[in-house]
Amino acid sequence: MFILGNFFQAVAVVLDYALQIYMWIIIARAVLSWVNPDPYNNIVRFINNITDPVLYQIRKRLPVYFGGIDISPIVAMLAIIFLQTFVVGSLHRLATSFL
Repeated sequence: MFILGNFFQAVAVVLDYALQIYMWIIIARAVLSWVNPDPYNNIVRFINNITDPVLYQIRKRLPVYFGGIDISPIVAMLAIIFLQTFVVGSLHRLATSFL
């Protein structure tokens, strides 16, 4: 059963890293929104293409504009923190139960 425990542990670690990287990409998107970057820059296009699907879904479902300020990145980061705490934590606990 230790193989199954190691598998869940590995999934938890990879998911934690992926969520952490995505959070930093969302932070970069928020910082870029404060300046006027070149929309044809490859890095700006990559960040927009990666974050647009998630932020669009949040904007569509929640009224996230308060006084002209878009708080959808904050909602996305809170969701990522929730997933890191709940899902990754649960996978770690499940992995330790198999070890």
